Amino acid sequence: MRNTARWAATLALTATAVCGPLTGAALATPAAAPASLYAPSALVLTVGHGNSAAEATPLRAVTLTCAPTASGTHPAAAVACAELRGAGGDFDALGVRGDVMCTKLYDPVVVTVDGVWQGKRVSYERTFANECVKNSYGTSVFTF
Repeated sequence: MRNTARWAATLALTATAVCGPLTGAALATPAAAPASLYAPSALVLTVGHGNSAAEATPLRAVTLTCAPTASGTHPAAAVACAELRGAGGDFDALGVRGDVMCTKLYDPVVVTVDGVWQGKRVSYERTFANECVKNSYGTSVFTF
């Protein structure tokens, strides 16, 4: 009888030692997150001098989050988000300001945008003739 009790206790301790962490892990698994009320829109914009992003060293970088509210390190986040919403997230569709006059000096500036716009992955690169031309696109998206 003594051996039976000892074996039962050993079996119970072994089962607890082996299966205990498994049940704790199952309990610690987080529940599925509820669906978001908005699609994420978070971008990183960089600017550097050069003909392409591959050869340019980024001089400045800003973050731009447009949902649920405009935020980030972009100096005019609210206006930039409004411009992007108006263009449907298409950076090529941003209008050119007509009140800006730029020189024809060729000093290429490359802008990159990486992140997510309304739940879709975005990767954009554009080279402008110079800083003035870059700043003339849109009111504030590329002005940082």
